[in-house]
Amino acid sequence: MPPPTAPEPAPASPGRDGTGSHRLLLGAALTLVVLGQVMVLSASAVGEIARGNSPYALAAEQARFAVLGVAVMLAASRVPLRVHRRAAAPLLLGALALQLLVFTPLGLSQGERRSWVALGPVAGQPAELLKVGLVLWLARVLAERQDGIHDWRTAALPAVPGAVVVVAATLAGHDVGTSLVLAALVATALFVAGAPLRLFAVGGAGVVLAFLAVAASAPRRVQRISDWLGGDCDPLGSCYQTTQGVRALASGGWLGVGLGQSRQKWSYLPEAHNDFIFAIVGEELGLAGTLLVLALLGALALAMIRVIGRHPDPFARIATGGVLGWVVSQALVNIGTVIGLAPVIGVPLPLVSAGGSALVATMLALGVVLACARGAAPGPGAGAAVSRPRPPPGPRTPAGAPAPPSTTSPPAACRRPAPPSPTRPPRRPPRGTAGNPC
Repeated sequence: MPPPTAPEPAPASPGRDGTGSHRLLLGAALTLVVLGQVMVLSASAVGEIARGNSPYALAAEQARFAVLGVAVMLAASRVPLRVHRRAAAPLLLGALALQLLVFTPLGLSQGERRSWVALGPVAGQPAELLKVGLVLWLARVLAERQDGIHDWRTAALPAVPGAVVVVAATLAGHDVGTSLVLAALVATALFVAGAPLRLFAVGGAGVVLAFLAVAASAPRRVQRISDWLGGDCDPLGSCYQTTQGVRALASGGWLGVGLGQSRQKWSYLPEAHNDFIFAIVGEELGLAGTLLVLALLGALALAMIRVIGRHPDPFARIATGGVLGWVVSQALVNIGTVIGLAPVIGVPLPLVSAGGSALVATMLALGVVLACARGAAPGPGAGAAVSRPRPPPGPRTPAGAPAPPSTTSPPAACRRPAPPSPTRPPRRPPRGTAGNPC
């Protein structure tokens, strides 16, 4: 009877390592949302009381958007990638049409920015949905051109002209912060797609010139940049917000003054619940709280990098890269503004700052990444651990019984020679023969 053969190695499951990235991304996102809800409640209570509202008014509204965002994220994570691919162009065109409504009587202004639209009782920022549409559209058009992506013409058309239209639509409303995030999103998507470096050199020069022209067109924006570059900024004038943000971080120390015990939120720090909520985190939770926020954002970035490196579909890789550039650049701009490393632009901290449209749009984009993470291939070593064959089980020996003799004999070259006969002298090995190989 022939001996049993070892079973064939099982193919590595494509979702095993993707499950790890999926859980890391989902856990970090939900933790940031919960932390943001707590900090929005703490930072906005005093302002709501001063306006004659309930101290929980803004926090309750943000909580409703958080519940909606979680539902949207989980629903998007269950949608197949082919559906996201088909919805890319319609979503981009619809978001662009909403963005153009800000220049109509339906548009709302906030300072010098015109980036809000009111449709009946609902008001929001169409630029946030525009980010999602641009991510999916870039992923689709760049994935379809992977064969010739190293040619700058193939990589640039139609991705770069479409991106220019989107960025110009936000710049026309003087929303410089969102335009910077969109530019970073486009650059990351092109990089992940494999576009040539000369395209980045030319495109980067064009972006710098465009933003310089926009900055020079508004005296207040020029003043902010000059205050940021100069060392004689007035702490009670144009640098008031940045000065109060740094004071909040400094007064927090290592562990903070305690949750809800911030002093800067008592009308000293403008936009404490929104653009400068990172300063309130540092004041109430200290250095430990700020490091926790940075660690969670780093976990989001790590999970997305793992999906980019291990997914076989170029559409999933490019879409995840676009979301990575969006979230990371927006977080860097926000934190850099709070600590004084960037001029005050007005960009919320992802998943933490108050703002319903920004929160829901970011969670929708993360839902797309979660859908991509489900199909990520296992990393190095994961497949080997799954597919390593095991020897077939042999017969068991009862307790106390002697072990059965081995049925496999050693090779002939490794057998011991028979003892010499007592009546015959042993033969010498022939000259030139190698020694015993055993």
